Amino acid sequence: MSDQTSREQQAHLALVGKPTAPMIDTLDRPSYAVYEGPTMVEGKQYGAGTWYHGIKHTHSDEAGQPFDLWLSAPLYVKAETINSDDGSVGRLLRFKHRGQVIEYVMPMEALAGKGEEVLKALLRQGLEVDYHQRRYIPAYIASHHRLTKVLATTTKPGWHERSGAFVLPNRILGGEDVRFQDSGKGALLFSERGTLEGWKSELAHYCQGNPVLILAVCCALAGPLLSKVGVNGGGVHLVGDSSSGKSLAQALAATVWGDPSRFAASWDMSKGGIEIEASSRNDTVLILDEIKRADPKRVQEMAYAIANGTGKGTMTREREGRPKLYWRVLALSSGERSLSEHAAISGNAAHAGAELRMVDVNAGTRTYRAFDAVHGMDGAAFHRKLTTATAHQFGKVGPAFVDHLIKETDPDYFYRRFAEVRDGFDTEGPQAGRVADRFAIIGLAGELAITYGLLPWEEGTAAHASRQLFREWIARVGDGNAEDRQILSALSDFIALHGDSRFSDIAAQLPNPNVKHRAGYYEIEDGMNGKRLYLFNRATLTEAAAGYGRDRVIRTLETYNVLAKVDSGRRQKNYRLPGGGSTRFFVIDPDKLEGEQGGEA
Repeated sequence: MSDQTSREQQAHLALVGKPTAPMIDTLDRPSYAVYEGPTMVEGKQYGAGTWYHGIKHTHSDEAGQPFDLWLSAPLYVKAETINSDDGSVGRLLRFKHRGQVIEYVMPMEALAGKGEEVLKALLRQGLEVDYHQRRYIPAYIASHHRLTKVLATTTKPGWHERSGAFVLPNRILGGEDVRFQDSGKGALLFSERGTLEGWKSELAHYCQGNPVLILAVCCALAGPLLSKVGVNGGGVHLVGDSSSGKSLAQALAATVWGDPSRFAASWDMSKGGIEIEASSRNDTVLILDEIKRADPKRVQEMAYAIANGTGKGTMTREREGRPKLYWRVLALSSGERSLSEHAAISGNAAHAGAELRMVDVNAGTRTYRAFDAVHGMDGAAFHRKLTTATAHQFGKVGPAFVDHLIKETDPDYFYRRFAEVRDGFDTEGPQAGRVADRFAIIGLAGELAITYGLLPWEEGTAAHASRQLFREWIARVGDGNAEDRQILSALSDFIALHGDSRFSDIAAQLPNPNVKHRAGYYEIEDGMNGKRLYLFNRATLTEAAAGYGRDRVIRTLETYNVLAKVDSGRRQKNYRLPGGGSTRFFVIDPDKLEGEQGGEA
């Protein structure tokens, strides 16, 4: 045995003293061994750790000289792992750091080369390693073949289909045969502090009487229910002036799962960044602060991505497809502008689909801006009290809620409860119906949490708040088709902007020379005091309703009876032009544009 090894053994023996130690009579060399405590091996005592028992041959005809190297603190290879997302194989490693058990899922590919990635990951998480013998660690791990225990792993939190467990980076709810797999470099999103009772009394209690705060908390709870009742992802967007209380509502939502300072995200990222953030919060909630920080050219595309739950496909240098990111999440956004208003900054027309996927909620013009009740305080004191509490009470209620969901064995229970809540949302159009589904599942999450004793509210509080905010949305935008609404609004705005500059009287003897870039003409009904009917030419119809094809625009005009005059069998009417000639126009009644937009258009 070398002098260095002897010194290492003496140091370990000095640390552990001389208690009664387990005994091993014979030892195969070369081999690795892990000792949890002092162990007698072939008459020699070894301290706790991972050891390499080797044999050195100086000449081929000699028996060889045994030697022993202490490599690290006890490091166990507990199981083989198979990633459910991409099928990659790994190993589950376990060790202790300052008395705390650490588990690390190591991908086998990390052993390629000299295995430095493995060492980095283990050292980062606190494994004590003999620096001079570190090269043996990857070889020790690689020596474990045909492990009898096999575990599934996943790289994103949320429900794991094969096991039925709910996976969080720091804990597994409802299962033992699955583990969360990451690089160990990601931010600690899911964390906890305080107590559940403290969260209920210091935060949840003060949400009562405040629909926006109730919605925020229930939105954070609703993520685990999406797959239970088959509701798609999407989001709600809190709209209000600066310092109105929107950020406090988002902080309250974040406390359901973790520290608000870490769990909440920002719109200030690329579309790829949104995909990563959404996937890392799968089956929970994606909180995005300040939409003004988003790229106006991409914000609608990002809203679609959040709701659709599928990342963009990419390829490797070998022209092989990389695995896409997937997620199922509700988003809680905020901003001083709506999604469509922010997108308009770049000159892009608002997409009705994007607006439906990120629905505006009034969080700025309520009794106390974002609040309806301040529980006997002024608005500033109420805001300070809750803001302080969000830093001390978080991360308890989300896992507790999932624990209750896992215990429910009736597969139809959640469908029945969802149907009960959904019945309170009166809608006619299918698009408003999908938005109602989102508000209903948010309400359902709150009602279930009340049933489970996790929210100190009266039964019906969450469902009532969700219905109230949904009805406010319906009152603003109407219950009809969102694309129709946008087309009618765009044509009305076009007339308001260009009614005299790009249109002139069809009854005039000569064309008006002051009209540049002519959009058409107008016809005055019933003489001088009658209303104008606007005669759009074909090109202008699609110019006014930018983003929609001519057939789609005409279908809307016919649906709402906006076309005032047509020739038999046609959608247009033929007119004699000032100065001679004739052509056909789409004759639009502007009163019908205003009357059919719905809500407070």
